[in-house]
Amino acid sequence: MTFGARMLKTGLAVTLALYVVSWLNLSSPVIAAVASIFAMQPTIYRSWRYLLDQLQTNTLGAVLAMLGGMLFSNEPIAVGLVCILVIMICLKLNMGETIGITLVTVVSVMEASGQWEFALNRFALSLIGIVSAFVINVLVMPPKPKVQYLNQIQETFHQLSLLLRTAVSDEMKETVFRSEKRKLEDKINSLNDKFKLMEEDQKKLKTPKFSDSRQLVVYKQMLKALRKGYGVLDAVEQHYFQAVVRTPEMNREFDQQLEKLIKFHEHIMLKFDDKLKPNNREAEEFERENDEFLRRMLDRYASERVGVLRLSIVSAEMYEYGHQLERLNRLADHRHTAGDS
Repeated sequence: MTFGARMLKTGLAVTLALYVVSWLNLSSPVIAAVASIFAMQPTIYRSWRYLLDQLQTNTLGAVLAMLGGMLFSNEPIAVGLVCILVIMICLKLNMGETIGITLVTVVSVMEASGQWEFALNRFALSLIGIVSAFVINVLVMPPKPKVQYLNQIQETFHQLSLLLRTAVSDEMKETVFRSEKRKLEDKINSLNDKFKLMEEDQKKLKTPKFSDSRQLVVYKQMLKALRKGYGVLDAVEQHYFQAVVRTPEMNREFDQQLEKLIKFHEHIMLKFDDKLKPNNREAEEFERENDEFLRRMLDRYASERVGVLRLSIVSAEMYEYGHQLERLNRLADHRHTAGDS
């Protein structure tokens, strides 16, 4: 894990919460600090939703804790039962993320055996921590999911490019290849999580414009293309080297096709960076070569059968990767055309 903005903002939120508690001369500032740590979220929308959810569940938890404290005092069994009840209610309300801070409030309030002044104090401390985290998240280096997503797309593509270019030639050490492949998978999964956050942030926080919705389509297709590229790596690792009919000419053919795929992908990414103009001729030639490559492999499988099935699986994955690149290329060209108009 690397040091990032979220870590810094968490520290700032804790600091702000402690200062506010000190300024208001409240006791037990640690509750506010803990609440601010839990409340730091990856997007503005998540922060806002978390704030609203915590207001509801903390209020409910404080009320139940007061009633429990008045009826059963602060007996350990009573505290445990109230905690279980609060957890069940939070889950029923689909507010599972709020359970941690809500339980802190419950335990703190029940400690006072139902004294409402004490309960109000503990509730205020939790609220101070949550609001502090929200304020810091909005004002200090607010999350920029699109920028982060595009930067990670580029990083992931470069890693995919390296692995695909050395997959069939088998130039990379096997241990290094597998290690890099695992890292690539982690990055793609991370991108998927970022896309969901970005989609949620855009759709929930404001009414999306048509251009914003179109951008989401582009970002989704970028991710899909990377996934298909990873699928090619998987197929090569599982099937290509197990095929018994490979010849030097066949190795060269697959290697050249992989080079064409990654080169086309690279050109598409450069188009999105406004460094290349649309090239219909290149796209048409790529589509034709992609179709011909699969057709040759299917013809070979139809004529030979034995030992070619594994190669057919790899070629099908490569074709699908190429197909997704064609779709991504059309989006890149359309974006360029729309920008000129």
